[in-house]
Amino acid sequence: MSMLTPPGMGRQYRITGDKYPRMRRPRGRRRLAFLAIASVAALGLIGWGTLQLIDVFTGGDKASAAGAKANCAKKASPSPTASAAAGALPEPGQITVNVFNATPRSGLAKKTADELKKRGFRIGDVGNATKAYDKKVEGTGLLLGAKAADAAALPVLNTQLPGAEVQTDGRQKATEVDLVIGTGFKALTDQEDATKALAVLARPVPTPSATKKSC
Repeated sequence: MSMLTPPGMGRQYRITGDKYPRMRRPRGRRRLAFLAIASVAALGLIGWGTLQLIDVFTGGDKASAAGAKANCAKKASPSPTASAAAGALPEPGQITVNVFNATPRSGLAKKTADELKKRGFRIGDVGNATKAYDKKVEGTGLLLGAKAADAAALPVLNTQLPGAEVQTDGRQKATEVDLVIGTGFKALTDQEDATKALAVLARPVPTPSATKKSC
């Protein structure tokens, strides 16, 4: 009987030879190995995802900074429309002004025309206003001109009489305008102030936006 045969088991359960029963490896080691591999894979995925997020956010910051610089450059640029309008303005000597008196005060049209002539304007007709306007202009005055004069001769003349109403009619000549003196008229703008207003009109300074932020 072999020494490996348990006592009392008899010949039926006797173990002979040099072969032994197979023994299974403990399952605990397999679990540990699997957990270790899974942990390494998870850490790798987390690291890769972190790098991708960093690239995304860094790229967004760069794009935002580039957009902000572009907006600042646009806001800092002078308005091309204002420059074009300034270049189109005529000089006072290129504008013919017809002066009409719509008030009960006599001699007001001639006095005003003489003052405008001293300031460089050309003078056309001088006299009383027609029935359409006589004693019907309540403000300081009414400036009339062609549609083409709305952005040229009329603004130049308006520097001499701020607050006057400005209207356009069907005339064709853009350099000839009418000044109808109203009942609220006292005098033309002081010549020094009118000269300053004309200089600002000819060379407008771009106004910064109220919502502009520092760059």
